[in-house]
Amino acid sequence: MDHFLYRDGLLYAEDVALADIAAAVGTPFYCYSTATLLRHFRLFDEALSGMDHLICYAMKAASNQAILKTLAAEGAGMDVVSGGEYARARAAGVPSDRIVFSGVGKTRDEMRTVLAGGIRQFNVESEPEMIALSAEAVVLGTVAPITIRVNPDVDAKTHAKIATGKSENKFGIPISRAQEVYALAASLPGLEVIGIDVHIGSQLTDLAPFELAYQKVAELTHELRAQGHNIRRLDLGGGLGIPYTQNNVPPPLPADYGAMVKRVLGDLDCEIEIEPGRLIVGNAGVLVSEVIYVKSGEDRDFLIVDAAMNDLIRPAMYEAHHDIVPLVEPAPGMEGAAYDIVGPVCESGDTFAKQRQMASLKSGDLVAFRSSGAYGAVMASEYNTRPLIPEVMVNGDQFCVIRARPTFDEIIKRDIIPKWM
Repeated sequence: MDHFLYRDGLLYAEDVALADIAAAVGTPFYCYSTATLLRHFRLFDEALSGMDHLICYAMKAASNQAILKTLAAEGAGMDVVSGGEYARARAAGVPSDRIVFSGVGKTRDEMRTVLAGGIRQFNVESEPEMIALSAEAVVLGTVAPITIRVNPDVDAKTHAKIATGKSENKFGIPISRAQEVYALAASLPGLEVIGIDVHIGSQLTDLAPFELAYQKVAELTHELRAQGHNIRRLDLGGGLGIPYTQNNVPPPLPADYGAMVKRVLGDLDCEIEIEPGRLIVGNAGVLVSEVIYVKSGEDRDFLIVDAAMNDLIRPAMYEAHHDIVPLVEPAPGMEGAAYDIVGPVCESGDTFAKQRQMASLKSGDLVAFRSSGAYGAVMASEYNTRPLIPEVMVNGDQFCVIRARPTFDEIIKRDIIPKWM
C-alpha cells in the first residue's frame, strides 16, 4: 500500500495534489510520501518483533538526507556501500553504531575514515579486503568489528543484473571456503569477528531462495561456533521485492518474511540485521512528468514526456516496468490508447514503455511513474546536460523541495577550462 491515491479526480500524495507540486516546482520531479516510508519501515520492525534485531535501511535505494532522517528517527540503522554514503548518513544524524559498511571495493581511505568515525560493523567480502582492514585498524590503534559475507550459491530467480548470491557473482566468499577464511580473520590483530553476512539479490518475489540461503547460514553458524568463533550477529541482507504493477501476483509480505526468519534462525540466539531498501522506499516515491508531444508514427503513437532515461534509468538498464498513470483520473469508460512512452534523450533506449495501454493523453497533460522511489533519483545523471530533477517530500498537507533543480549556469560552471586555453 502507498499514499498516492486519486481524490476528487486528482492524484494526491497524502494530502497534497501532485499537480499543485508540479505548478510550484516544474516537471519532471520525484515525490516521496513520508507516511508510506514510515509504514513500510514499521511493517519490517513488527515482522521481527520478539527477536533482537536492527533494520538497516539500504541507502543505495534512495539517499536524500530527508529520507535518512525520517527513518533514523524511527530507530533505523543504515547500510552504506561507500565513503560518501557513510558521510551522508552521519550528516543526517545517524549514530555510527547504527551504520553497517558493505560493498566489495572498500578503499583504504574509506576504511580509515570509517574506523575514525565509528562503525557498527564492516561486512567484509574478500581476504585481501580483510588483510587491508586489519592493517588500517592496527595503525589507528583500534579493532574493526566484522562479519564476513558468504556466497551461498543460491539462485535468487531475479533479474541477472541484480542477482548477488550465485557462484559466478562478484559478491562474498564461497560458503565452501568459509571456515578457512574465518580462521584467517581470527588470526588478524585488527579484526574482531562478530557474525555472518549474506545477501542473495534484489527484487525477490519468493521466500524459498531466502530460506535456502538462511538454512546454509544456520549450518555455518553451528560449524563456526564449534571452532571457537563467537558468532552473535547475522546480517541477512535485503532483497524482498515490491509490486511494480497491480496486475502481478504480489510478493510476500514482510510479516511472512519475518515468520520464516524466526522459524529458520530463531533458535540461534543471534541478533538479526536486515537491509531492506527497495521495499521501504520503492512504492513511497513517484516521478511526475509532463507530456511534451503526442507523435504519430507509421504503426504506433509516441507519448513524448519531459522525463528521460537520465532521470529514471531502470527501464533502459533492467527492462523494468513502472505503472504510468495520468494525474487526472480517467472517467469510467473513457476510451484509451496504446503508446510507446519515450523521453527526449537522443538514444533509442530512452523508452519507458512500448505499446502501453492507457487513457488518451495530449500535450500538457501530467503523468506519474509509480514505484519509482528506489533506484530512481540516486541513479540519475546529467546526460545531455539535463539538470538533475528536484526531489520533493510530502508530509500530510505539507511539501518541501529536498533537492533543488540546478540551473544550467551552475552545471556549466563546474567545468574547469585549462589555463593554456
